[in-house]
Amino acid sequence: QVRLVESGGGLVQAGGSLRLSCAASGRTFNPYAMGWFRQAPGKERETVAGITWSSGSTYYADSVKGRFTISRDNAKNTVYLQMNSLKPEDTAVYFCAASRSGPYYMKERYDSWGQGTQVTVSS
Repeated sequence: QVRLVESGGGLVQAGGSLRLSCAASGRTFNPYAMGWFRQAPGKERETVAGITWSSGSTYYADSVKGRFTISRDNAKNTVYLQMNSLKPEDTAVYFCAASRSGPYYMKERYDSWGQGTQVTVSS
């Protein structure tokens, strides 16, 4: 069983940066991909970015391309989300998740989820 714990959320002004981390633990952690998702109040959870664990291929939602970067450290079982040029519309609870199969841009393929970390961007 995989346990995912997010950290790094907080309050930041528009234009600022935050780095989210997601540490995974479990007996045999070898996912196909890891992803970051977000959910704003009253909205559906949406895919932000994904990365395949083995090759490091990445996917980004159009809304974050050029501003966010997903990366992973296989030795530490940790995935990161560097968020730059933050906008008020990026305000949401951010979740990391692990999937055992692709396609990794589909949130339905993810079956292990963290509890989320709040990101608030003030204008």
